[in-house]
Amino acid sequence: MVVAMKWWSGPLAVGMVGALGLTSAAVAPMASADIANPFVGAPGLGDPYYPLDGNGGYDVRHYDIGIDYDPPSHLLTGTARIDAVATQALGAFNLDFAGPQVRTVSVNNLPATFDRNGEHELTISPALPLLPGLPFTVTVEYSGTAADTQGEGWTYSSGGGAFAAGEPHSAATWYPLNDTPLDKATFTLHATVPAAWEVMSNGVRTQDAVENDRRTVTWETHQPTIGYLTTIAIDKFDFLEQRRANGTPLLSAFAPNAGRTRALEERLPEVLDFIESLYGPYPFDAAGGIFVDTDLKFSLETQTRPIYAPWVDLDTVVHEVTHQWWGDSLSVRQWSDVCLNECFASYTADYLWPEHKDGKDVDAEYRSTIEKYGNDQRFWDIALAAPGVGNEFTSVYYRGPLFLHALRKRLGDDVFFSAVREFNAAHAYGNASMPEFRAFLQTKSATDLTGFLAAWLDGTTRPPDEFLYPDALRG
Repeated sequence: MVVAMKWWSGPLAVGMVGALGLTSAAVAPMASADIANPFVGAPGLGDPYYPLDGNGGYDVRHYDIGIDYDPPSHLLTGTARIDAVATQALGAFNLDFAGPQVRTVSVNNLPATFDRNGEHELTISPALPLLPGLPFTVTVEYSGTAADTQGEGWTYSSGGGAFAAGEPHSAATWYPLNDTPLDKATFTLHATVPAAWEVMSNGVRTQDAVENDRRTVTWETHQPTIGYLTTIAIDKFDFLEQRRANGTPLLSAFAPNAGRTRALEERLPEVLDFIESLYGPYPFDAAGGIFVDTDLKFSLETQTRPIYAPWVDLDTVVHEVTHQWWGDSLSVRQWSDVCLNECFASYTADYLWPEHKDGKDVDAEYRSTIEKYGNDQRFWDIALAAPGVGNEFTSVYYRGPLFLHALRKRLGDDVFFSAVREFNAAHAYGNASMPEFRAFLQTKSATDLTGFLAAWLDGTTRPPDEFLYPDALRG
């Protein structure tokens, strides 16, 4: 994710993030189901920042979401089919859902009872208990007004359509799911809208059919994804179709007043080629972008097809495309690991792209930044590793690139780029943590990195000069 303003002072950054609604909400009440019961799936997975995100007792394999949306009335009618495998005996389990009114729920085609409780819990009790190790299917039908979250999920667009975007939450505003980075699944969307409207989403478009006055579009995401990385965008789009040299299809969409950004997206093949040279083959079977014309304070790395705000620039495109490797394919285990997402995306866009494409002296840029902010304690107040609840989207943007550049100079280019490429590939389509990354880095270094990593990642003061200025960075 990139926010509209990049700065770099602690209080300002915290205030900006709070204004975007990205701070952690108060912990919701526990689900009505008795979580002490061994036959009830836990209503949360204990993330240190969002403890009630996700649900225990099952593993989702695939989402098949069908929605019908009427832009003038904002009426959203949906049917969500969720294919999962029970990981324990289940007499009850939860989904995360904060969307319209639930009409019916069935489990394995049998009617199930349900209860909505807490901030986003949908507790389901199947007619027959679910046995561990066996697959099951949940079908949820719902209908009602899709509320405008203004960038925290379902969002009305300025031209009358809508799109879904938000981090770390978004999907639960428009379909029920297991809303955690730890339960990736493949995703299919079938969307029906009035014929004059278009629908964009993730992955590959496999259907776009108009019958009478209705359009139905199907999108398939064949690689596993996380809820906040799924999206839908409904608008009267113009399209840009491109293709990489290896045949990967690139489809991008521009809302009516977003046409000026077309020239940026025409560089997408070049951007993909560059990032691929750093981190290995592009991990998905399609790419593109969705350029909205609605006032949005951030752009977001929705999988294969980022959502771009009207203020987008080339730096933002490089940032969000880098996330396809760091954040989308390799994803965090917990939200305290967010440096794996944002530090790499920011370093690639702010340092590596200008260094390789524009010949920028990034060593000088690094030294200039340290000279400017190094003695400002506010700059160091928020740690990069485990920045703390509500601070996930702050220091990772402005200190993350400095950390990775110092690490690169400490290890040397050959070791650094080989190591990060290997780490990313080893966790493709899965999850990783900052502790895992730290342990991995040590295996690639001939010298002890303990002090260096502690100073840069755990510290909340300026690192000692020996870590701030590795030999290769001394002017």
